[in-house]
Amino acid sequence: MRQFIITGMTCSACSARVERVVKKLPGVDSCAVSLLTNSMNVEGPASDSEIIAAVVKAGYGAKVKDAETKSKSLTQDEELLEDHDTPVLKKRLIYSVGFLLVLLYMSMGHMMWNFPLPAFMENNHVMMGIIQLLLAAIIMVINQKFFINGFRNLLHAAPNMDTLVALGSAASFAYSTWALLAMTQAQLVGDSQAVLGYMNEFYFETAAMILTLITIGKMLEARSKGKTTDALKGLMKLSPKTATIIENGVEKVVPVENLRRGDVFVVRPGENIPVDGIIIEGSSAVNESALTGESIPVDKAQGDTVSAATINQSGFIKCEAVRVGEDTTLSQIIKMVSDAATTKAPIAKIADKVCGIFVPAVISIAIITIIIWLLLGKNFGAALYYGIAVLVISCPCALGLATPVAIMVGNGIGAKNGILFKNAVSLEETGKIKIVALDKTGTVTAGEPEVTDVIPAGGFSETDLLKLAYSLETKSEHPLARAIVSKAEAMKLKSDDVSDFQALAGNGLTAKIENKNLIGGSLKFISSKISISDEINRRAETLAEEGKTPLLFASDDKLAGIIAVADVIKPDSVQAVKELQDMNIRVIMLTGDNERTAKAIGAQSGISEVVAGVLPDGKESIIRNLKNEGRTAMIGDGINDAPALTRADIGIAIGAGTDIAIDAADVVLMKNSLLDVPAAIRLSRATLRNIHQNLFWAFFYNVVGIPIAAGVFASVLGWQLNPTFGAAAMSLSSFCVVTNALRLNFFKVHDKKGNSSWASMINPRY
Repeated sequence: MRQFIITGMTCSACSARVERVVKKLPGVDSCAVSLLTNSMNVEGPASDSEIIAAVVKAGYGAKVKDAETKSKSLTQDEELLEDHDTPVLKKRLIYSVGFLLVLLYMSMGHMMWNFPLPAFMENNHVMMGIIQLLLAAIIMVINQKFFINGFRNLLHAAPNMDTLVALGSAASFAYSTWALLAMTQAQLVGDSQAVLGYMNEFYFETAAMILTLITIGKMLEARSKGKTTDALKGLMKLSPKTATIIENGVEKVVPVENLRRGDVFVVRPGENIPVDGIIIEGSSAVNESALTGESIPVDKAQGDTVSAATINQSGFIKCEAVRVGEDTTLSQIIKMVSDAATTKAPIAKIADKVCGIFVPAVISIAIITIIIWLLLGKNFGAALYYGIAVLVISCPCALGLATPVAIMVGNGIGAKNGILFKNAVSLEETGKIKIVALDKTGTVTAGEPEVTDVIPAGGFSETDLLKLAYSLETKSEHPLARAIVSKAEAMKLKSDDVSDFQALAGNGLTAKIENKNLIGGSLKFISSKISISDEINRRAETLAEEGKTPLLFASDDKLAGIIAVADVIKPDSVQAVKELQDMNIRVIMLTGDNERTAKAIGAQSGISEVVAGVLPDGKESIIRNLKNEGRTAMIGDGINDAPALTRADIGIAIGAGTDIAIDAADVVLMKNSLLDVPAAIRLSRATLRNIHQNLFWAFFYNVVGIPIAAGVFASVLGWQLNPTFGAAAMSLSSFCVVTNALRLNFFKVHDKKGNSSWASMINPRY
């Protein structure tokens, strides 16, 4: 996928126009344009020059986004997201309001409330008209961008919101200028009655007021849109600018973009870690909240990995750079959030289609409105009045912004909480899932065996049994052996030196301590060596039924006891499964483990549907069948889960899993917590609700506002809309849509009670 920077877009009709012309090019498979980030994503073999030429021909600017280095890429992204519009619009607004107040004093203040005027202007209606013309013209020059963009796009057969504003203001100004010229003729012949009549035909204040009110709306919209990208801008600011490397034994501070894989860098307490690396010396507690949303620091020691933008809180550490530039975890997160902003959610397609024909349709409606009122006997001024009202009340931006602003805010909230949606489609679709298939190892369980039970026998104590097992297992590389070694080391036990160590594949271990023969292994293996009581047999069987692996140990043909080892359930898995089930989502566990262990883990975690003994292709096949029963999500962390993650409607990768699983998934959970699965679903549903609200009000505003502006209800109900009020409504409509999307920032992804109250606040059905 290639990214382009687009310039000259002012509303959603512009982005729809750019998207449409690029999609028509041969060799373009897909195209998505974001008005929020002024960027475009294109897939397909079409050349960059062809794409840029098409955009330029459509009346906009385009250039390829430079992504040679992380530094350049982030600098460009920050520049794109910087709010350059608000200061310019603020200055325009101040000047416009200043001249508009004088104009309103002369037009409405004097004409309606007899406000006094200078003596030289008293009863000089032509002079009053000329001054109003000059003041309106000054305001039009201040806001010339509306006319430049609007008429340029009209000439390119791609009218946008600026076109509607420009046409409305220009029509008011042109008609008022005609009335002023007619007034001079009436004064020349001494027709004072006609002179006064033409004074009522002046709409100079309307021409100026439209521009001023739309500028207010544009400024409010720009400020609100800037806040929708706060999460992305915050992530970019986390990127460290310098790093302290060790070069020829000497510490040296260098720009972070100069770091290369394999460089050794040091991080002192309180400093940010510059790139992803591995600790080669020292230990510390690292605050990873910037990436995972988890505020509790994580203890790190030699051999552990560290990530860019996390904070070293305690010890001095020396690290080797592993991932630099755009390969760091932070850069990948920024890319995911940015890509999600520039992709289109399925629901956005409806609004995009409407925006593509909206402005031409409004111009047509305005012309038809003028013609109908003329046919009904209204004079041209009155008919034009209705036509201008139609032009200035219509707002395609409200429709065009309804989806992307909510997607941007929702995606930002997810990033803050360690939930990364790779694109807008995944953010929308996650909330629609009906079935969740969970991998067992590393997803429901911790993925690393732990000692769960120590049952001594034959006069041995727990310490004696663990010390014997520790001495025997310390030379083994089996995962179960590592669990026993970790338990013994945690208890600070010391192992005895063993000799004649032997590992019997699939059975157990044998060794000697001084003159004693030690054996350890499965119940079957130990039973073949020594006599085992019925009580010990029953205990071993019970442990096995609980999903644990019983390991028996003996010394000189005397049983020392049983140590049970198991891949234990994560502390939050039971709660996560319960939350999913409370959301009416069917939960299934898939595992390659044996059926007895799988059912035991399922029972402990509250999962009634368990499919055991499945290979990677088997998982993929099961997901394919589940999709026929409802929208299905697959949650996994290993290489063997990648086919199923890809096959599922939504693939969700546990963040601590393999790169292959993360690459195959649509959603990545950075905190390695299963509780983030229901959190991601809740966030998706809240975002979709927000989009529905935005679209409803945007459609409702235009569907109701345009007929009122056209005067449809004027004769029946007496409803008549002044173009000035129409401009005010237009200026506020987009602002209201963006502001509604910003309310998503108050949504708490893990708070079920808060979630319910928040939902009920915005939608009584929840």
